[in-house]
Amino acid sequence: MWSVLSHFAPRSRTAFRFLLFASCLWLTGCKDHQADIQAEAPPPVSIEHEQDVSVVEVDDPEKFPLIAAKAYLSTSQLILTGTISPDVSRSVPVISIASGRVVEIDARLGDMVKKGQLLLRVESADTSAAVSDHRKAVADEQLARIQQERAKLLYDKGAISLNDLEVAEGTEAKANADVRNTAERLRVLGVDIDRPAAVVDVRAPVSGVITDQQVTNSAGVAGLGSPNPFTISDLSYVWVVCDVYENDLHRVRVGQTAEVRLNAYPSEAVGGRISNILPILDPTMRTAKVRIEVRNPGTMRVGMFVSVTLYGDKKEMHVVLPSPAILHLHDRDWVYIPDGGKRFRRIQVTAGVSLSNGTQEIAAGLEPGQPVVSNALALQSTVER
Repeated sequence: MWSVLSHFAPRSRTAFRFLLFASCLWLTGCKDHQADIQAEAPPPVSIEHEQDVSVVEVDDPEKFPLIAAKAYLSTSQLILTGTISPDVSRSVPVISIASGRVVEIDARLGDMVKKGQLLLRVESADTSAAVSDHRKAVADEQLARIQQERAKLLYDKGAISLNDLEVAEGTEAKANADVRNTAERLRVLGVDIDRPAAVVDVRAPVSGVITDQQVTNSAGVAGLGSPNPFTISDLSYVWVVCDVYENDLHRVRVGQTAEVRLNAYPSEAVGGRISNILPILDPTMRTAKVRIEVRNPGTMRVGMFVSVTLYGDKKEMHVVLPSPAILHLHDRDWVYIPDGGKRFRRIQVTAGVSLSNGTQEIAAGLEPGQPVVSNALALQSTVER
């Protein structure tokens, strides 16, 4: 480089040295600036894959022995949910013909009553008027009878004509009819004809349970134009009303047997029979109401939720497992299957009915012969520790 500079004049050599020095400084500054940018840049993003929560790994897989799912031939089943309702044909309204004010209530909602039992007493102006009319009719009838007897005696002695006797007999007959009419009115109002009073006793027309109450103390009763004070239902037989989806209606028919289990008592099964399939479809849910008649064993209460299993005529192949192999978690049913090495995978299944030998059907999710962990709860407990 110095040999090249020797060809230039001294002033030119000085200028050339200055330019060369400035270029070096500029290159050095660029390198420092790039280093600062690299130092200030964020670290590269590292991607972490989410762990599959359905897969668990254990140290000793031999502690969780495997069993093979067994094939089980059973009839086709349709599992529904429903609620218990009273049988409308066995529900009788309690009617008070007399209008007035309630002065006494001797029964409450939910009480078991017998036929003829006193339910409430009503003080009624209608009853007072009917009692008054009956008493007047009785008095008029007594007077007409006396006049008829006197007229007959006078006619026999020739003191009056036959026409006068017939008039007296007609008056007595009309008075007697008025007595019968007023007595019938008292009977309809619920008044004891032997002890007529302004207070009416309303009694139970049938035996059963009071399932509805629309009256309180000192409340007014408007007769037939008001809501019925009570409704008594015979709950020895009840209805189970279920919703069946449109796509499953071909599996339901009138007369089909059903197995009903209460959510409150899942171990108790009650037999029933489909009595009606309503011809109306819910346009929103696309379901139809199915009514099942069930004999009440004494544990069924109106409004309870039930699970209903309908059995078909066709045989279907299902899988059966011991009950401990099925894990009920988050309102779903699961089983564990081997996933290679020391790992197990949890898969969802659709559990069917429980069998008498401590096993349970699997309607979907498993194939016959597929290995599963024999005790799913023990494996789940190990994972949660």
